[in-house]
Amino acid sequence: MSWYLYRLGRWSFRRRRLVASLWLGLLIVMGVGAATLKGPTSDQFDLPGIESTQAFSLIKERSPQAAPDGATARVVFQAPEGQRLDTGANKQLVLDAIAAAKTDDVVSSTDPYTTGTVSKDGRTAYSSISYSKTSVELTEADKSALEDAPDAARDAGLTVAIGGDALQAIPETGTTELLGVIVAIVVLVITFGALLVAGMPLLTALIGVGIGVLGITTLTGFMDLGSTTPILATMLGLAVGIDYALFIVSRYRHELFLGRSHEEAAGRAVGTAGTAVVFAGLTVIIALAGLAVVNISFLTEMGVAAAATVAVAVLIALTMLPALFGFTGKRIGWGRVPFLSARDPEDKSGRRTNGRRWADLVTRHRALTLVTGLVVAGVVAIPVASMRLALPDDGTAPDGSQTRVAYDLIAENFGAGTNGPLLVVVDTKDAADPAGAVSTVVSRLGTIETDVAAVVPPVTDPKDQRAVAAYQQQLSQAQYALVTVIPKSGPSAAGTQDLVDEIRSTVGGDAAPGGSRVLVTGQTALGVDISASLADAFPKYLIVVVGFAFLLLMVVFRSILVPLKAVVGFLISVGVSLGATVAVFQWGWLADLVGVDKSGPVLFLLPLLLTGILFGLAMDYEVFLVSRMREEYVHGREAVGAVVHGFQYGARVVTAAAAIMIGVFGSFALGDNAIVKSIGFGLAVGVLADAFLVRMTLVPAFMALLGRHMWWLPSWLDRALPDLDVEGESLSRHLDGDLAPPVAADGADGRTGEDGDPRGRHEAGAHAR
Repeated sequence: MSWYLYRLGRWSFRRRRLVASLWLGLLIVMGVGAATLKGPTSDQFDLPGIESTQAFSLIKERSPQAAPDGATARVVFQAPEGQRLDTGANKQLVLDAIAAAKTDDVVSSTDPYTTGTVSKDGRTAYSSISYSKTSVELTEADKSALEDAPDAARDAGLTVAIGGDALQAIPETGTTELLGVIVAIVVLVITFGALLVAGMPLLTALIGVGIGVLGITTLTGFMDLGSTTPILATMLGLAVGIDYALFIVSRYRHELFLGRSHEEAAGRAVGTAGTAVVFAGLTVIIALAGLAVVNISFLTEMGVAAAATVAVAVLIALTMLPALFGFTGKRIGWGRVPFLSARDPEDKSGRRTNGRRWADLVTRHRALTLVTGLVVAGVVAIPVASMRLALPDDGTAPDGSQTRVAYDLIAENFGAGTNGPLLVVVDTKDAADPAGAVSTVVSRLGTIETDVAAVVPPVTDPKDQRAVAAYQQQLSQAQYALVTVIPKSGPSAAGTQDLVDEIRSTVGGDAAPGGSRVLVTGQTALGVDISASLADAFPKYLIVVVGFAFLLLMVVFRSILVPLKAVVGFLISVGVSLGATVAVFQWGWLADLVGVDKSGPVLFLLPLLLTGILFGLAMDYEVFLVSRMREEYVHGREAVGAVVHGFQYGARVVTAAAAIMIGVFGSFALGDNAIVKSIGFGLAVGVLADAFLVRMTLVPAFMALLGRHMWWLPSWLDRALPDLDVEGESLSRHLDGDLAPPVAADGADGRTGEDGDPRGRHEAGAHAR
């Protein structure tokens, strides 16, 4: 592979105008497609087979006019201190606002004065508005009517806030994300000491992200994609795009320091570092695309879209970068910063670097380092044991936002559970006594004392003849009834989640009365069901993705223990990442540092998403760092010396790459959107732990402990596996002729190495030639 990538690098260098034109042309085409074909993004998702969505399906099947999963809005009114809403002009203002919000898509809107949603002191009231369409499908007229309806009430001095998802805004990248780009620029300038060469990785990454995100935007015109899909693609594409380019640019500079011509240096850079980029990119793509095995549509879409963006980043790094090398030529060092030295990023002069000092320290005290590192990781990961998962609700909205104000006003005046009522659907189709079955369900629900604020039966007032008639007609025709349970605690609270399980054990399944079927749904129930589905799918995902990546790394490094160590190290990184996320977002520790206004459960999809993304990124550093150690080992250096020297040559670049990723992900953690914030924070901590604790501390310590046994591979398996030549041995043979038998640092020539010793195989090949 190295030879073919070398040729690709030289070809791209020579055909630089063609290569640049193709990529820029593709960027323009994607831009035109995004501008003309884009459609709305949607955060609605359907998980067939779980109880909460089965309840929605039953309602829509029996009552086609109903829209149980349509958009909702809660319009909350509050009078100034000393005034009331249930009398005089204020009451009329509330009624007028509710009436003004009605459009053709409004299914129902409640009158707070007849439904009892006025607080005891008369200052606060709210109306629930239900729509026939999802929030994405609502027209501008629907949203404008809802936004403008309370204007008169506001002008009269009333506080009005609108919650729910009817006005749900699509999360967008903001100014905080620019911090990641600024961090990347600073790190690149420090690494290379010159502005022009530092700008190359950033330029190619931005082109790759542009193509990926514009392509995703174009696809929204043909399929439903979540609003966070392009943000995740931007986050990953920018991080890996800069990192992949960083490794190739560093190798290019190294080849120039050796005196190669610019074209030759470009070819060798792509042929050596480019090989590691290909396999690092493959592990990320496998991890992201592997989300499809979970069989949850929105996760699959997010994973595939991000994987495609990473694939573009790899291709641009292999082609666009050498083309840029061709355009810059001898001007590669333009813009040199006076106080920064433009030294060889992979200096092999023997000068003792900070990376060499750290590697010497770690390998000298290998056992102590390994134990200490594991203890630190274990302590940080402790919060994982108490992790709770839930769907995001309005309570996680930014403090002071309209949605958050509405949520808080309802919680303060009507109880937190009013923001997330549970809907109990009683299917009476096969019940011998439909009305009796419903009555039994209501009666049993009334016996639940834990966390139940109120049980609202299908008919709240038996004297209301119209309501009774409508209920009886629904039982006879649609053959179901709805019972509402108001919890005491909020939608994402642990008590509400426990209440869902208790309701199901009390009236659901075999406990359902008289041949009926009872289903529990609502936001909290949906979160409980989704979390259970993800928990069931998680082991399958790990087996498929980790297993495939293990095989790939075994082929790359020609070892069994190296990929095994890589997987274990990845699990440590995930534990640290999730532990820190729980401590900040759920426990509230240091929450102010990342702008977490209110602690609560962890986003339900975060563990799976973090696992998939971090696995790919962790393997990046494994491939880049350990491949340099293997290169030293197969070229004859003894095992511990190979670890130290390989670390020294790769540490500077890996450190820069990790700092860039932390900056990019950390900038997303400073945004306002709770979902993006938690993902960005988890990834930033995960990269920090994986790069500096695992790959740069635990890995060299463990490899030094095992010594040459780390590279053991049975001879029969060594012969069976294809030789992908990540360390560039075949490329050296093509370009430099036969290599002399390498001599180990201890004087041994290695030709009689043990079974599976990679040096024996390489040297045997050299002698055969």
